[in-house]
Amino acid sequence: MAPPRSTVALTPGALDLQARTLRIGTRGSPLALAQAHEVRARLMAAHGLPEEAFEIRVYKTTGDAIQDRPLAEVGGKGLFTKEIEEALIAHEIDLAVHSMKDMQTVLPDGLVVGAVLKREDVRDAFLSLKYASLAALPEGAVVGTSSLRRQAQVKRIRPDLSVVGFRGNVQTRLKKLADGVADATLLACAGLNRLGMADRITSPIATEDILPAVAQGAIAVEIRGDDEGTAKAVAPLNDPETALCVTAERAFLARLEGSCRTPIAGLAALNGDTLTFRGMVFSVDGEQCFDITREAPAGDAAALGTACADALIELGAGALLARSL
Repeated sequence: MAPPRSTVALTPGALDLQARTLRIGTRGSPLALAQAHEVRARLMAAHGLPEEAFEIRVYKTTGDAIQDRPLAEVGGKGLFTKEIEEALIAHEIDLAVHSMKDMQTVLPDGLVVGAVLKREDVRDAFLSLKYASLAALPEGAVVGTSSLRRQAQVKRIRPDLSVVGFRGNVQTRLKKLADGVADATLLACAGLNRLGMADRITSPIATEDILPAVAQGAIAVEIRGDDEGTAKAVAPLNDPETALCVTAERAFLARLEGSCRTPIAGLAALNGDTLTFRGMVFSVDGEQCFDITREAPAGDAAALGTACADALIELGAGALLARSL
């Protein structure tokens, strides 16, 4: 384990990053790198620093290494963050950039979320080379997705469709679509937008039809809890509205103890001082669905998410969750 570097002396209200290089940890996929570059650009703008003040380090995670079977078979959250978090704990890097939907609801000891960037489009995107929308797919058409959440909701809306596994990064999935492995696929609008590939979206899917994953579209900057210098560096990147919304969503997921084996969806929206949250739990085949929508003051974000999870458990979602363990 590398020894901690000496911390930079900070005067009240001042941030001196000139004497250090901020090391950013990320996965190596095109989307992950785009997100890391976005964080770097925002830090450069916030502190008037050149690109040379930052170093981006790429890590291969367990989720990247496993390509021969569905991730639902090999564990829950953390498959795309574990190795990067280990590097953060070992002081190999100063901050980690993650798609927040990939993060565990309980972080490793000593790590915290230092900032949540302003959220991108939360919707799922329908992509097809032949059909205009999910509704336009003919009976028996094949939809490719590696997400049990998307599978369950597609089957709930269109039980006549066939759903097949579709692993890989965005570019890999688009190639599979072009090769005819499936008639359509679903990806996050946020990821396609960040890759400059919004033109590949056939049609966005309304959240009323398919509810997104918890924290979908949000980028999290993870840091060590005792690293005051990095905490001050990343603080200007935090978007309070996004942070409130994902707090409710992640509290919902944490109470349900959801994993990759349980289709769970959740989305919060802030309207003035009121936070509205909708959460859903499904059976994998989409035949069973527990759905709740509630409102609360914005300051009660975590309590709102927890209360919604408790309500769904009482309605019977707990049985679905128990079967997935």
